[in-house]
Amino acid sequence: MSLTVSSESNPRHPFDPAEMGAIAHLYRGEVYRSTIWRTRLDNTTNWSIVTMGIALSTTFSSPEASPLPLVLVGLLLAVFLGMEARRYRYFNVWRARARWLEMNFYVPIFTGEARDDSWQVILARDYTAPRHHISFFRAAGRRLRRNYVWIFAIQAIAYYGKIAIHPTPAATLAEYFDRAAVGPIPGWIVLMTGFAYYFGWLAFALGTMWLDQQQHGAKGDTVAMG
Repeated sequence: MSLTVSSESNPRHPFDPAEMGAIAHLYRGEVYRSTIWRTRLDNTTNWSIVTMGIALSTTFSSPEASPLPLVLVGLLLAVFLGMEARRYRYFNVWRARARWLEMNFYVPIFTGEARDDSWQVILARDYTAPRHHISFFRAAGRRLRRNYVWIFAIQAIAYYGKIAIHPTPAATLAEYFDRAAVGPIPGWIVLMTGFAYYFGWLAFALGTMWLDQQQHGAKGDTVAMG
């Protein structure tokens, strides 16, 4: 959230003890809500890991087992990522408010340094007209870069490794393509679709990272709401 408010139009408001106590309770509430939504984020990631584990166990249970579960689990991972991006948008609201209070209310108490009082107006407007501080695509990109990129990498290595070594190591490229076939779909089409799928996620991760850098700078803004 970016908002410029003149300090002249917003004179410093000294908080009395009752107001400071209310702000302390408000901060505790925001931390609690961010913790709850953080737990929900972890749950979604756990679902992805468990699902991937089941697919790996099924696929590598025997040399004759089909690699198709590793293909299908990619669809579930995309669904879980979408769910996690939605949950991250809510988590980010509470996290941003708690961080905003830390930097603009508690830090001046500890350091004795005065800060721009426009932070009060920004926070008040966020409570008056609450909204998400980050788009769905940027949220998905953050979760992809921090968690799901590793899950997708394991999926890709497992799938391409499975058809390369089972039931016996592939001797030729033609044999490798034949093993990748799914019903009437030729193996080379399946493999090319897989490459496009993974490079699509890579492009999405890099694109949303660029959007984040445009919004907060290369090092990231740990204070801004969003």
